[in-house]
Amino acid sequence: MAKVTGIGGLFFRGQDTTALAAWYEEHLGVPGFWAQEAGPTVFAPFKADSDYFAADKAFMINLRVDDLDGMIAKLSAAGVAVETRPDEWDNPQTGRFARIHDPEGNAIELWQPPA
Repeated sequence: MAKVTGIGGLFFRGQDTTALAAWYEEHLGVPGFWAQEAGPTVFAPFKADSDYFAADKAFMINLRVDDLDGMIAKLSAAGVAVETRPDEWDNPQTGRFARIHDPEGNAIELWQPPA
């Protein structure tokens, strides 16, 4: 039986697509095309009135990381504001989380899955 085998791309609009693509590659190591490492991917619609991310945005990107503390340090050193809420977001069953925003205000959740 035919089935989907993974996410083939994430496409979103931007005001300055060249600068936005460069920001993602510089700060997160995400080039325009990359073979991501195997691992879990969550595909989940959120209720329209959810306050988990900004109400005026239709989506939030969640990126898996292997070293959340290292990524936070790297981003902070580059002047990228990083939000953490360990008591609210982190737990042994789901892992650890941090949030940043790209230059156009799109929320990016950084996720270090549990070991």
